Amino acid sequence: MRYGQALVATACAAVLMTPPGFAEQSADLRAPQSPPNGGFFSNLRRPYQARTVPVPSYSNSARLDALIRARKIYLSLDDAIALALENNLDIEVGRYGPHIAEADLLRAQSGNLLRGIPTGVQQGPASSGVLAGQNVQGGGGGGNGTTGTVGGITIQTIGTAVPNLDPEIFMDTHFGHTTQALPSRFITATNSNSLVSLNKWWDFAMQQGFLSGTIVTYQWSNNFLNQNSPNNDFNPSTNAQMALSVRQHLLQGFKPAVNNRIIRQGKNNLHLSDLVFKQQVMTTVASVINLYWDLVALDDNVKVKRQAVELAEKLYSDNKKQVAIGTLAPIEIVRAEAEVARSQQEQTTAETQVLEQETVLKNALSRTDVDDPLFAQARIVPTESIHVPDQEPVVPVQDLYSTALQSRPEVEQSEIVLTNNRLGLKGTKDALLPALDLIGDVRNNALAGQVNSLPVPPPAGSPPGTPFTTRDPNSVDPFFLGGFGRVLSQLFSRNFPDYSVTLQLIIPLRNRSAQADVTRSELELRQQELNDRKMRKQVKVDVQNAVIAQRQAWAAYQTAVKSRALTEQTLQAERKKFQMGASTILNVILVQRDLTAAQLVEVTALNAYSRARLQLELSTGEILKNHGVMMEEAVRGAVSKPPTAIPVLETPQSRVLPPMRNFPGVTLPAVNTPRNPLLR
Repeated sequence: MRYGQALVATACAAVLMTPPGFAEQSADLRAPQSPPNGGFFSNLRRPYQARTVPVPSYSNSARLDALIRARKIYLSLDDAIALALENNLDIEVGRYGPHIAEADLLRAQSGNLLRGIPTGVQQGPASSGVLAGQNVQGGGGGGNGTTGTVGGITIQTIGTAVPNLDPEIFMDTHFGHTTQALPSRFITATNSNSLVSLNKWWDFAMQQGFLSGTIVTYQWSNNFLNQNSPNNDFNPSTNAQMALSVRQHLLQGFKPAVNNRIIRQGKNNLHLSDLVFKQQVMTTVASVINLYWDLVALDDNVKVKRQAVELAEKLYSDNKKQVAIGTLAPIEIVRAEAEVARSQQEQTTAETQVLEQETVLKNALSRTDVDDPLFAQARIVPTESIHVPDQEPVVPVQDLYSTALQSRPEVEQSEIVLTNNRLGLKGTKDALLPALDLIGDVRNNALAGQVNSLPVPPPAGSPPGTPFTTRDPNSVDPFFLGGFGRVLSQLFSRNFPDYSVTLQLIIPLRNRSAQADVTRSELELRQQELNDRKMRKQVKVDVQNAVIAQRQAWAAYQTAVKSRALTEQTLQAERKKFQMGASTILNVILVQRDLTAAQLVEVTALNAYSRARLQLELSTGEILKNHGVMMEEAVRGAVSKPPTAIPVLETPQSRVLPPMRNFPGVTLPAVNTPRNPLLR
């Protein structure tokens, strides 16, 4: 029977030595870490070593080098997006968010509270150029906020405490020498009024908590004692005790759903961090797309300004010829020359805006500094142009609403925050219950030592001069004679057992703190429910406004195309009248300026349409799908699609500047011309 009891005690001790994974599976961190070296001692050291996080790389991907030819970066829109996924620092910062959430989950699986995860989303840079008096912005805009729907994620220390799920070992060793002055030698029978003790003890304990609300404690203590008292039967002696204590919460902290709420919140936060990273990718991709089309628009702006210079120079040349033959006053040469100077100044301004925009785009697509010699001197050559469909596709707005609610990461983020709030409410409600614990304690005691060799004083009342005697070894129980082996035998044989069962009840009489926590948690939950409803309504508003804005931008572009074509016809007619003497050079200059303004309006309308279309993709959450961005590649920071082949020409055929119109003698297109040849 005693051997069976010893086996039970050993099994209970083995439960405490179970690896922490049996209490709660540890997080499988995807963050880079040191590879295991293997071996028993290596596994022992691993819990006490920091996990290695590699230093981030500040070099660009090979894709950028593949796109550079003769100090020019031939850049398509797909290449710009791929470079952003591989090199953009905002995305690289966002990649650490899921790893932080994994570390937080690992902390929660040990029974500790969460530290919180980053939820901020960095907006992209703004463009530097100005088109037709309107600043060209580079951000996502619209419903793509930074942290509005996510809010703070740090979990407060309220509600029922979570047990420590990582086993702990406590060890204590002590050596002591004490001398105690005594008023009487009656009890100790020492030779003098002092008791000298030599103590050595060693304690070992392990403790493990479980999600069931159970706390198991195993303790083993040993005490070696050597005293100068002849009354001790055994000197030196060893006392030992082995104890197993199990505490089970019966009310507060009893449910696993309460004790694992932090772990479940950590897992939710892990998914939430993935959504935050996805939102960062969407925001950065939208910013890069806007920057790219802004650069295309600014390039078109340069072409418009260049055409204005050519028109002014043609007018100046014609006026010089007419003055030479005497059909025009010399002052008209001055006016034409002034117009050439003004047009050249505007062209220079437009070209500097392109340089500034290239710098902004380079900064968004690279990890190196903008003063890198090879990178800084390379000019960006966009290889694509904006396409406007002849007819806008009609999609039912209800379908767009449904798509947005399924695809926008903010919607799922709000749902996760609601779930975390409900989990936290379980813990605060559980704290309202009284604390009722059932404690079972089993202890084994042991004693072993040697027969005290100190002389035994004569019994009390003996005549004076009675000599001291030597203790008879047969006068002590031989069961206790021995060393540490005897102690172990007694412990595992349970020769001296102790049993106890305790029912502990703690009832807070007013419990105002727990009531206040529950009330606040419920109020915060209701607030978040309202915010979730508000956010869903705003998603539909964003979609509706984006649809309206796209329709307006499409109509504005069609109007700008017709207005530019009419202005070209007006300029043709005005130059014919001027050559026939029915108009003045001032009128021709004014109409030329009107044509330049109309062309700039068309460029601006084309850029506005690209922004409106992109905003609709953002509002519906379809931007990554529409541009072929895969989140797996965004997480890795490596795009499998190869770089776009570099065109033979410096610019694609659709974007080559057509020959300069010579007035008169050039047949202009009809009013219903679909687009400006300059912008093809």
